[in-house]
Amino acid sequence: MLSVSVIVKNEEKNLARMLDSVTWADEIVIVDTGSEDRTIEIAKSYGCRVYESEWLGFGKCKQLAVDYCKNQWVLSLDADEIVTPELRQKINEILQQEKKLAGYRIKRKSFYLNKLINHCGWNRDYTLRLFDKRRGRFNQKMLHEYVEVEGEIGLIEEHLLHYTYPTINSHIARMMHYTDISSLEMFKQGKRSSLFSSFLRSIWKFIDMYFIKLGFLDGKSGFVLCFNSGMGVFWKYAKLWELNKR
Repeated sequence: MLSVSVIVKNEEKNLARMLDSVTWADEIVIVDTGSEDRTIEIAKSYGCRVYESEWLGFGKCKQLAVDYCKNQWVLSLDADEIVTPELRQKINEILQQEKKLAGYRIKRKSFYLNKLINHCGWNRDYTLRLFDKRRGRFNQKMLHEYVEVEGEIGLIEEHLLHYTYPTINSHIARMMHYTDISSLEMFKQGKRSSLFSSFLRSIWKFIDMYFIKLGFLDGKSGFVLCFNSGMGVFWKYAKLWELNKR
């Protein structure tokens, strides 16, 4: 028995595509954090169990969705992801095994500006999404949350598809929101920054993704991804510098 857990907010453009890929699951649990579009309506049309919550941060909201799940095994997804038929088959094979591990990292392939990214470091993306909720929980981080499990972790090579940032504007908007959260978290931890170090960090991020991790092989989309990622690092530490000044 498998539960799929998802947290959403204003995901009417993505949600149906994701739900179509997991209709085979025993239940789908949706936690909505304040949608103002058709997200809840779409979720209910697929028979999902829908709950509403205030925004608590990514870690707490994702764990809340897991807590609502009735089954022992949980597949945690984002609204802009898709479970491929091959991944579905692999998950079913694992769940039918008598002896299972505590959790499984799934290889994720991501699209940027609607192009599959094969480099930039994104090709090494294994994310822990399938787990026994008795032995695993999301941490309470506001951002960059992940599942912490007690026990052995396995790898699944069958792909989870991630349709992230179809436009430059969508990337910049999300980036500015995330850098607000990250800079505030670092400030609370007593970390400091300067404009010069912010600049150096951003340059290194671009060099690392574009040259060392071969982002140039992903063409124009790869360049935009690496450049924007470098700018994201700059804004995060520049905002920390601003907080330090205050």
